Amino acid sequence: MAELADAQGGEKAGRRALSTGFFVSGTDTGIGKTRVGCALIRAMRARQIPIVGMKPVASGAYSTSNGLRNEDAEALIAACGYSGDYTDINPHVFAEPIAPHLAVLESSMSISTARIRAAHSRLAMGNRLVLVEGVGGWLAPLGDSLMQSDIVRALDLQVILVVGMRLGCINHALLTSRAIEADGCRLIGWIANRIDPDMLRFEDNRRSIQQRIQAPLLGTVEYAEDPQASNHAGSLDTAIEILTSQARQIHQQE
Repeated sequence: MAELADAQGGEKAGRRALSTGFFVSGTDTGIGKTRVGCALIRAMRARQIPIVGMKPVASGAYSTSNGLRNEDAEALIAACGYSGDYTDINPHVFAEPIAPHLAVLESSMSISTARIRAAHSRLAMGNRLVLVEGVGGWLAPLGDSLMQSDIVRALDLQVILVVGMRLGCINHALLTSRAIEADGCRLIGWIANRIDPDMLRFEDNRRSIQQRIQAPLLGTVEYAEDPQASNHAGSLDTAIEILTSQARQIHQQE
């Protein structure tokens, strides 16, 4: 229960007049959160807008002389050109590619929202937007009592949902959007990521989700053999405009 109290206690203390970031969640694991996050970061940097990526919790890493490193976190670092402390980008990293709460049990460690808040504050210095990537799907637990929604509320983030477009995506998208709203978080839009190039009735499926989710469709990312080969910025114009508007409001607060 200490983890949950930490998250709830920090919400009031850490809340800003205006959110300085966004949380990229997904309908499942392996559906393109990092791909979309990196594309958004690169597009914002092309507009000369300060932005940095963050992966608070990651499971699945390889050993280096400097400690464990996660590929998703490293992709975010490369996209934003960050040269600071790796642990600010990825405060909690576990070796095994398993559900975070199971990784926590195996490691006898706990995920600290205070540590995540402190890292987020450092990243947000200089009025930088912070694009925070979740781990797995929205309801992937982070501990016995800690959920990703606790992190989102503690950091006062707005949520962008990446929907992996494949058979079953309508159900996953609707369930996830309802869970986000039920958790008291702000879903500002969703992005369709075409992860299955052979998906039948793609446009019909996308339209079905649009008709049933109140949050707007912010863009569509087409399938690519190499997800890092293109920044996909042209297909994410609506999402980029939202991030750009948020950045301008932050600077106006000065």
